[in-house]
Amino acid sequence: MSREQRFYSIIIPLYNRPREITDLLDSLTGQLYPHFEVIVVDDGSVPQAGGVVNAFAGKLDLHYIYQENRGQGFARNHGFQQAKGDYFVVFDSDCLIPEDYLLQVERALENQWLDAYGGPDMAHASFTNLQKAISYAMTSPLSTGGIRGNKKHLGTFHPRSFNMGISRETWEKTGGFYWTNQSEDMELSVRMQRMGLRVGLIADAGVYHKRRVSLRQFFNQTFSFGQGRIRLFRHFGNELKAVHCLPAIFTLGLAGLLVLFIGFLFVPEFNPIFPIISNVLGAGIILYSTYFLFLFLHALVSNRNLPVAVLSVLTVLVQFVAYGSGFLKNLIYNSSSSSS
Repeated sequence: MSREQRFYSIIIPLYNRPREITDLLDSLTGQLYPHFEVIVVDDGSVPQAGGVVNAFAGKLDLHYIYQENRGQGFARNHGFQQAKGDYFVVFDSDCLIPEDYLLQVERALENQWLDAYGGPDMAHASFTNLQKAISYAMTSPLSTGGIRGNKKHLGTFHPRSFNMGISRETWEKTGGFYWTNQSEDMELSVRMQRMGLRVGLIADAGVYHKRRVSLRQFFNQTFSFGQGRIRLFRHFGNELKAVHCLPAIFTLGLAGLLVLFIGFLFVPEFNPIFPIISNVLGAGIILYSTYFLFLFLHALVSNRNLPVAVLSVLTVLVQFVAYGSGFLKNLIYNSSSSSS
């Protein structure tokens, strides 16, 4: 099929994000590649978002579907079932799409066919400093960004659902998402690769991803990511690598240093081993301080923004502790459940 003829169906699950979907749809009106439709699956928003979405009906080939809340994975499946396209593209509702996005995808698929692809995410100039710092945490090689979808990722590339595409044939073979929440995109990615489908990164098909707007929301999201990693390990058996354990090791080390510090200050019974505790504390403080200094300098060079660099240290700390805590919670809980 020639580049001019391939038709894309863009599937967007939506839940209680009227402002975000407005910005996303507005960004899609500027696409340079014209052959696409947009399907918004409202997954039980209160109030329903039909009025907000349908305001773009005259600017886009747009279809609005409402369903009772079933989770984002099954919302996407509903969109797949209604789609007319040769290729399905999935975005999160808090993304902004560059005008050449579909052109980049089409050129990449013409050059080398992929049954499914993922693309990177970036911070837009209009984002708040906190959103830019969260974006840094989620994409940096010095954080868990080193094991996620970007040019310098470690290990096998797994498309993520904020920016993912699958061919119609791939959807028919896989049945779409088996899980509706928590690492549902990773489960589909692993399953596609195990089926022998060609899955890869289109590095030039990036999106601007707003992500979370508060540290509490960011903590909850990355906590779920940590839980999801163990869920994948339990489901597939071999999807856990040493690098995935780093946030948990980071969290345990930080907690251990805090316990030693409190003991050093307030527990007289520790007197006989104070020299050992002092040495361990000193080594730990140097190790963590060195890491955070490199992190700050890298964020400063990457963003050229001092407040964003400072916030990036905080967001990476939150990311590691949240991911590590979720990882450990599911690891310990599942181990206890299996032995009981």
